[in-house]
Amino acid sequence: MSTGVFYVTTPIYYVNDVPHLGHAYTTVAADFIARFRRMQGRQVWFLTGTDEHGQKILRTAEERGLTPIEWTDSIVPRWTEVWEALQITNDDFIRTTEARHEGPVARFVQDLYDKGEIYLGTYEGLYCVQCEAFYTPEDLVDGKCPQHGTEPELIKEDNYFFRLSKYVDALIERYETNERAIMPEVRRNEILGKLRQGLEDLSISRVSFDWGVKLPMDPSHVIYVWVDALQNYTTAVGYGSDEERFALVWPADIHFVGKDILWFHSVIWPAMLMAQGLPLPETVYAHGFLQVGGEKMSKSKATGISPHDLMETFGSDGYRYYFMREISFGQDGSFSWESMVERYNFDLANDLGNLCQRVISMIGRYLDGVVPQVPSYDEIRDEDESLRAAFDKALEQMSAAVDDISPTEALKACWGAVRRANAYVEEVAPWALAKDPEQRRRLEVVLYNLAEGLRNLALMTSPITPRAAAELWRRLGLSGEVTDATFEMMGFGTLAPGTRLEAGDPLFPRIEAG
Repeated sequence: MSTGVFYVTTPIYYVNDVPHLGHAYTTVAADFIARFRRMQGRQVWFLTGTDEHGQKILRTAEERGLTPIEWTDSIVPRWTEVWEALQITNDDFIRTTEARHEGPVARFVQDLYDKGEIYLGTYEGLYCVQCEAFYTPEDLVDGKCPQHGTEPELIKEDNYFFRLSKYVDALIERYETNERAIMPEVRRNEILGKLRQGLEDLSISRVSFDWGVKLPMDPSHVIYVWVDALQNYTTAVGYGSDEERFALVWPADIHFVGKDILWFHSVIWPAMLMAQGLPLPETVYAHGFLQVGGEKMSKSKATGISPHDLMETFGSDGYRYYFMREISFGQDGSFSWESMVERYNFDLANDLGNLCQRVISMIGRYLDGVVPQVPSYDEIRDEDESLRAAFDKALEQMSAAVDDISPTEALKACWGAVRRANAYVEEVAPWALAKDPEQRRRLEVVLYNLAEGLRNLALMTSPITPRAAAELWRRLGLSGEVTDATFEMMGFGTLAPGTRLEAGDPLFPRIEAG
């Protein structure tokens, strides 16, 4: 793993409508990884943003009687407010209508043209406006776009082309020799299978509309929206404007994308970077689709549920935890209200929330709410060592899962510690110890261990349930913010004796299934 800046991105989202659960799924995954890396002491740069050019945006604006920029200016705040509600910690938010993006994009394309990588030709083929993508008849399902179920338009016009076919062998070699270049493995194999069938050169300009970045060598054309949009990952970190910063941050460690846009990110994007002699992203990770009633999340199919609809009941923490834990990351998964209630109540309200409530309440009842003296090593028993070992193991497993880009497995590992702590409570029975004055010292050792367990859990759960972790940190009487802490603070024996704990309402109130 690199020790430099950890650079993670989401796709930049197309703003023809407001965000739905599928968009938030990708963004929460990226945020979890970014937060975890920060807590490992890494310097992180986390980018998200919006894709605002192209024919689909133009038509959406026209339907509303607006100019494209009026439409995008009105809709972008609907995206940023969702990320704020979900506690997303992006370091930057880029819009493709910004000058810092448009200028470098034009220079990038001009440079490719000067190198002979771009030429003028004629394109005739099928084009889906909603995908902003070309299709062959073989790609269609019953003559319709496989993603949107609409009939593509037949387009014939003079376009500029990028010599994509030139890079097929280099791309095949990269993906055959680098297992992490595309993840998960099934997606890498899919791309390799398509690459082995060969590549055609890519049309990279349009003349049928004018909403986009002008082609510098021929302003009667606008740059194809995907060629424009993909460059956000470099323009946002200084390409064409701050080369020193660009050299520090690029290449990206992870591009998170949905599997429907993997081709653009694993074929078109790296080929353009190769043509410019730039480093390629370390990993493109293509996760599966979220489905409702067996259909992919989609506004056009009325399955595009807003994150706000769920946060009203489950809060941002419950929302974040459910989608990362319930659905095996990388695979398709189905959302249902019933499964969300069950996962929330079982894992958050019962396992974690009840543990926090019980421990703080027992320290309040038996020790006047004050952390006791640190126990010495010779007072630690087997069950205490087992508890401590469980936390060490959980963090080790979480770190390995994050390295494998598996939020689901990371949370399973974390809950191993949660459940071990709950089992420890039952094994040592503090309520029984409290009845025997001769067991006073043992009671203090047990409750100290449990308080330390909660401190460790605040650290371990902060990347996924940041609001609850921050509140637990506060109730434990700890200084500063948990988000400023690192995993170096994990372990037992550092919680200061005499620290006063504060009881409160349940961190995760139970939700009735009905």
